[in-house]
Amino acid sequence: MSFSAYGHHVRNPTLPYRHRVSALRSCVQLYRPLGFEATLSFLRQLAGPFERDGTALLRALDALAASRAGWHAELRRYAAARRVAKARGQRSPHPREPNPNQGPRCWYGAPRRGALHALAFWQCRRLPALLATGDPIAAEIDAYVTACLLAEGDLTLVDHHALVAACDTLRQRIHEGRNADPKLFQSARQLPLLAHFVHVAANAPVDGLAGST
Repeated sequence: MSFSAYGHHVRNPTLPYRHRVSALRSCVQLYRPLGFEATLSFLRQLAGPFERDGTALLRALDALAASRAGWHAELRRYAAARRVAKARGQRSPHPREPNPNQGPRCWYGAPRRGALHALAFWQCRRLPALLATGDPIAAEIDAYVTACLLAEGDLTLVDHHALVAACDTLRQRIHEGRNADPKLFQSARQLPLLAHFVHVAANAPVDGLAGST
């Protein structure tokens, strides 16, 4: 089923409430800019306890749909920009150019707030297991996460450069593949997303909130 079809189920008051909540979770499976669990957690912050409150459930769907609409608008802008670039002879985008076709990587309409929520969620739920491996890069990124949360997104220029260097190390690990230490390899697969949220929180403007009430 499509996002819209699941959305209709969420809004259908004749369905058992647990089915409507399940339909919202299916919407999040299809659009999860912060990851599945972190997106659900952010929706609880935005809308309230949607698992038991029908009004909060509708607010959560509206917030999710508004963010998704922002991503679709970005897809259209990117496609138009690529057509112009191709007409000028630039057949391929720059490797470091953000490409929304690779999936939503922020909460559209509130990128900083969404990124900060994802960082807090990761630090509570996921980072402890990565830190338990003794990986020094995990400890370093955890320090940037803490600094970013305490400063509500701001990072020093020195921290920015150090974070880039840490990400380069992670990319090298991924390139080495499973020949590297298995625990460090798993860290290398997960930590770049966390570093990405630090980058979004540090660089996005202080935002309003699409879909909020």
